[in-house]
Amino acid sequence: QVQLVESGGGLVQPGGSLRLSCVVSGSISGINAMGWYRQAPGKERELVATVTSGGRTNYADSVKGRFTISRDNAKNTVYLQMNSLKPEDTAVYYCNANLWPTTARGFNDYWGQGTQVTVSS
Repeated sequence: QVQLVESGGGLVQPGGSLRLSCVVSGSISGINAMGWYRQAPGKERELVATVTSGGRTNYADSVKGRFTISRDNAKNTVYLQMNSLKPEDTAVYYCNANLWPTTARGFNDYWGQGTQVTVSS
């Protein structure tokens, strides 16, 4: 069974940094894009950043210049380095991967369980 497991969330002061990690486990034939999304209380889930299998990245305007997404294809892992954090970055952060399990017939989107990031003094 395919699982996406996030880690690295926590409480940080404004201006601080955190690094999120997401590992994809299970039997997989391939992974296309991977990404991070977030959902703040009372708001809809929104895209934070994505990275293709070839390394092309895309960022929400609100995080450009502060966050960096990267991936290690050999480890089936995606990272999100978050710098200069602001209180408005507070949210549950979810990992997403478009992947093909060996038990399936094609690519589908899979989600992690989420990790809380709180930016507060």
